[in-house]
Amino acid sequence: MKALISVDMEGISGIVHSSETNPERYDYQRGRELMTAEANAVIAGVLDAEPTADVLVADAHGTFRNLLPEQLDRRARLVRGKPRALNMLAGLDEETDAALLVGYHVRAGEGPGVLAHTMNGEILDVRVAGRSLGEIGLNAAMAGHLGVPVVLLSGDDAACAEAAALIPEAVTVPVKEALGMAAAVTLHPEEARDRLRRAAADAVSRRREIPPPSLTGPLDVEVDLASPHTIDLATLIPGVSRTAGARTVAFTAPDYGTAYRLILLLAQLATIRPA
Repeated sequence: MKALISVDMEGISGIVHSSETNPERYDYQRGRELMTAEANAVIAGVLDAEPTADVLVADAHGTFRNLLPEQLDRRARLVRGKPRALNMLAGLDEETDAALLVGYHVRAGEGPGVLAHTMNGEILDVRVAGRSLGEIGLNAAMAGHLGVPVVLLSGDDAACAEAAALIPEAVTVPVKEALGMAAAVTLHPEEARDRLRRAAADAVSRRREIPPPSLTGPLDVEVDLASPHTIDLATLIPGVSRTAGARTVAFTAPDYGTAYRLILLLAQLATIRPA
């Protein structure tokens, strides 16, 4: 059995502020330790259910170099660094039996949700076939495109509600209740880890009951961008055009895999500043 655990940071228990998720801020090291400990709890849960499982852990926050390799459960392999294929889902393939999304957050514009955003602050919204999707939906749909069920998601209550609307059969673990962008009522980290370990074991055991989400092409995609400069760059991509909306670019993809990769490219373009 092969499992991929994708670990973001904003949805980790105890984390409520960018000072805990940003490498340039004073509390980042503490955030890394909390993130690594929750990843270990989920690894342990997967292996409780499937002792011989092949477990990959994809560091899926920011630089993709946040999890502490020396503190990670040695029974798992770590995917870290960027750029890389499939971004937050690096390591996922058609042979994967289950994907688990840990420490995720609600999409941009929703809330209250702790540190809500979609990919970066420059992406205001992504709509695929008319449905607004954040990192939860975009990654779940990519897993589904490869035939892989997302069996577990953890984060704040808003993130869990977003996941439940997209994948009602998946196990969700709310580790904090969002009060706003930078405030929450949070579980003690050890309690959160206990719940995650039990939930991961349950989710993996029930993986055959959880259908992979499916979006069949062709797919119309719209992306709202904060910067006019990014829109200028985006329209250099063949097939991507401005729409009547001042902040929106659009394209049609033949399948979801192509749509996902183009959305990732637009997110990368959004980090480029004018010369």
